[in-house]
Amino acid sequence: MLLDVAIAVAMLAGARLIDHVRPQHVVHLGEVGLDGRVHRVRGVLPAVAAAVAAGYRRVVVPAQDADEARLVPGADVLGVRHLAELAAHYGADLDELPEPPDDGPAAQRPPVRSGGDLADVLGQTEARAALEVAAAGGHHLLMVGPPGAGKTMLASRLPGILPDLDEAAAVEVTAIHSVAGTFDAADGLLRRPPFEDPHHTATPASVVGGGSGLPRPGAASRAHRGVLFLDEVPHFGSRVLETLRQPLEHGEIVIHRAAGTARYPARFQLVLAANPCPCGKAVGKGLDCTCTPIERRRYLARLSGPLLDRVDVQVELPRVSAVDRDQRGEPSVAVAARVAAARAASADRLRGTPWTLNGEVPGAWLRERLGADRELLVDVDRALERGSISLRGADRVLRLAWTLADLAGRDAPGRTDVGRALALRTRGHRG
Repeated sequence: MLLDVAIAVAMLAGARLIDHVRPQHVVHLGEVGLDGRVHRVRGVLPAVAAAVAAGYRRVVVPAQDADEARLVPGADVLGVRHLAELAAHYGADLDELPEPPDDGPAAQRPPVRSGGDLADVLGQTEARAALEVAAAGGHHLLMVGPPGAGKTMLASRLPGILPDLDEAAAVEVTAIHSVAGTFDAADGLLRRPPFEDPHHTATPASVVGGGSGLPRPGAASRAHRGVLFLDEVPHFGSRVLETLRQPLEHGEIVIHRAAGTARYPARFQLVLAANPCPCGKAVGKGLDCTCTPIERRRYLARLSGPLLDRVDVQVELPRVSAVDRDQRGEPSVAVAARVAAARAASADRLRGTPWTLNGEVPGAWLRERLGADRELLVDVDRALERGSISLRGADRVLRLAWTLADLAGRDAPGRTDVGRALALRTRGHRG
């Protein structure tokens, strides 16, 4: 469908019905209907970007997609509504052009939601601090707490404390949403980190992508450079959770279909939320909980060890008390300023490496940086001996320690940072 216009132009040129020279070195995109109308298609922005990168600046696209195509720097765009209009442009001898077709109602796009302000979250000082650390280092986050503790509120406010996307990331994210059909060119490039929160009944295809023909990006790819939030994560199907291991490890999703293979970026920040048990009352001593010990174990055991090993920050939220209801925290703008400063510090330290965030750095590199001072790692070694963390978990602790140092404006983490990082790593679900 994307190449219908190109095929039609080639046929017209071959039949000498149009000038066969002028269409050369022009990229033609669009679907042609039986009545000659040129219909809009998904993925115009990345297609035009690829054309310009290959040296083809002149492109013809459906008129409805022209604004999207013009977002690509250097593109010379012509939008057409009917094949006859394009034929006339290329010199066809036509008595008259058909009336411009009615485009019909505009496609419905998902509404842009405001995540709200962190100041709206009452109490939960520890969880707010964990959210800030996660934002500063690009760390994945698990929150375990009873219903009404504020898990969903906190997760929805994470994008609000993340910095704007740079130009390259904005083009990348916008291209994904163009292919997905969730982008409105009238809003320009997507410059804010996206937020995706699929329902726990979502299928693997809706999360990682799929569909007939060209597979569409799923929620994981649409969350690229942003946040993927799985609320009530124990209720998600095991196949859905296991499919996330590939993007968490490699930052991309590969979808195989009979017609070919699609590869989409999927470097998102994963946020998981769960009740402590099926009834949600196993808080503190858990005296109000009606679940059996077996039910409690089975509930959070639905989260596999390999998945949890990749989640750096794991925090437990208490029930909100009467005192907490009177405690308003800092606004998002204040927290965002600290996050931006910490990210700038890590980017400066990691200049010349493939990484910009602490959450991306391999453990071996971090251990080498801290290896000279074994005193810093005493608490981590003890946790390993007790079995509280795995070797991969120890690497996550070091990542968090560097982020805590960046937030505090220190050149390197101290033992206090390592101890606090260990607490952030183990205070939630311990498997």
